Amino acid sequence: MPMRQDCKHFESRTYRNGETVRKCDLDLAPEAPWRCPDDCPRYERRFADVNWAHGTLVTPPTPAEPPGLDHPDERVARLLDEAEEIINAVGPDVVAEVEDERRRRQPLWKRMFRRR
Repeated sequence: MPMRQDCKHFESRTYRNGETVRKCDLDLAPEAPWRCPDDCPRYERRFADVNWAHGTLVTPPTPAEPPGLDHPDERVARLLDEAEEIINAVGPDVVAEVEDERRRRQPLWKRMFRRR
């Protein structure tokens, strides 16, 4: 089943460089951004968006499915899981580097008198 854009857990975000992320906020779509599970236990239809201000942009079309997505051995889902594990493994290091860089850019007096 294609990604259910009417599900309250579906999220799409387009960045300045044109890249678009399409995902399930609950991480229940192993073949995102192309498909949701047919029998997703957490599918909930999005209700009316009362008092929300919507821009003029629309969700970009779903990218073309890669070859082999229908292969019975679920190798695409495994590949995406492995990629996610790599990103999650380096995440704390990246966060630490960014925080260290921010600390170094602070004025000396803020570094000396910061709360611990």
